[in-house]
Amino acid sequence: MCLILFALHHHPHYPLVLAANRDEFYSRPARAAGYWPEHPQLLAGQDLTAGGTWLGITRQGRFAALTNVREPEQPPPPDALSRGQLVRDYLLGESTAPDYLAALPMSRFPGFNLLCGSVDALHYASNRHSGRQALPAGLHGISNGGLNEPWPKV
Repeated sequence: MCLILFALHHHPHYPLVLAANRDEFYSRPARAAGYWPEHPQLLAGQDLTAGGTWLGITRQGRFAALTNVREPEQPPPPDALSRGQLVRDYLLGESTAPDYLAALPMSRFPGFNLLCGSVDALHYASNRHSGRQALPAGLHGISNGGLNEPWPKV
């Protein structure tokens, strides 16, 4: 995912308004958003190479999305895990967002920005920018830099 723009508790009728665009790695095979046959509570696209996803929501209201942090000169960790696993595992798990984020092996992933929680409370984590935090109400944007950084796409 290259761009996520969202309004959290900013509109009087909609607790979360989100616009997102995935425009990296066009050659990487993916399945369009839909309910996963193996996990019918999960609505998301699916990375057909590593099995993860970049944005999804469950019937129970769990939500997660991520962007990659652009690091063209830095190789991934030798034992790197797929970033799409971050979103998939949160959505299929039962941990609260703060507990999930606190337990992440951050150094095992290439650079990422992760949103997770629900429309009631979203949390942000990055292994390259500003750690972990609960997000305040307002307008936010994430691209390949950190949360609310003045990145060209944001």
